[in-house]
Amino acid sequence: MPAHESLLTVPTRRAFLQHGALCLAGLTGVVAGKDASGDTGVKVAARVGIVTDLHYADKEPTKTRFYRETPKKLEEAVQRFNEDKPDFIVELGDLIDQATTVEQEIAWLDEIEKVFAKVTSPRHYVLGNHCVATLTKEEFTAHTGASKVSHYSFDHGGVHFVILDACYRSDGEPYGRSNADWTDASIPAAELAWLREDLKATAHPVVVFAHQRLDDADKHSVKNAAEVRTVLEASGRVSAVLQGHSHKNAYQQMNGIHYVTLAALIEGSGDENNSYGLMEVLNDGALRIKGFRKMETRELSGLKRA
Repeated sequence: MPAHESLLTVPTRRAFLQHGALCLAGLTGVVAGKDASGDTGVKVAARVGIVTDLHYADKEPTKTRFYRETPKKLEEAVQRFNEDKPDFIVELGDLIDQATTVEQEIAWLDEIEKVFAKVTSPRHYVLGNHCVATLTKEEFTAHTGASKVSHYSFDHGGVHFVILDACYRSDGEPYGRSNADWTDASIPAAELAWLREDLKATAHPVVVFAHQRLDDADKHSVKNAAEVRTVLEASGRVSAVLQGHSHKNAYQQMNGIHYVTLAALIEGSGDENNSYGLMEVLNDGALRIKGFRKMETRELSGLKRA
């Protein structure tokens, strides 16, 4: 069910923690492995702020996209993140919309980055197709807090997190300077080989972040998504993939992996059409996502225990 929050106030940290305590009891896998003292051994390993598809631009609305409202919506999300102090924030792509010139796009990027940089937790950026439609990847990273390496991994609290970059054409060429069709997204061979080895090297549960979808075989999906899923499934460690791009809440489980598509911040006018969330990752890979405004709240089971 979508999370319907008050249009006048944002839920308090206390309310979120109370909600989380109730969710814990219902999570599959949480009661498994209980010892004689009643301790399940399953604990919150990481708290993560999540937001996607901001599409900031100083231009008139088109259909459901109200570009100039993005800074105000992001201000609300930043306030929530700063109050709840997650371990880090992940922005899942399309921070800006496309402009006609490199200079204009950099100006928009600088403007929205000033808002996002107000968040006090560390920031991670997933490259979206609009981030590098006109700009090169190097230009995007130079004007944000993004890593100079567009795909990478890191550990936090006994969980392995992976950032993927699917902003490549099927022929392996990286997006940039209007050289790509947004429906032609791919994880290139070198990145796929890196992913395979990276997953082999970890003993932790894994959460993956991507912009383009890795579940459905449609225009919003990575062209070689089936090949990527094979690598994820073979590891036996991947609990969930969080993704954006199609602007809607969606979910499916495929071969034991949760694929969670997050609603876009850009869609719709007014505070009630904002979208962002706080995710708790448990040490067995289970997830609790508390969605604000239009982002859905979810409770997802962890990895199966032997």
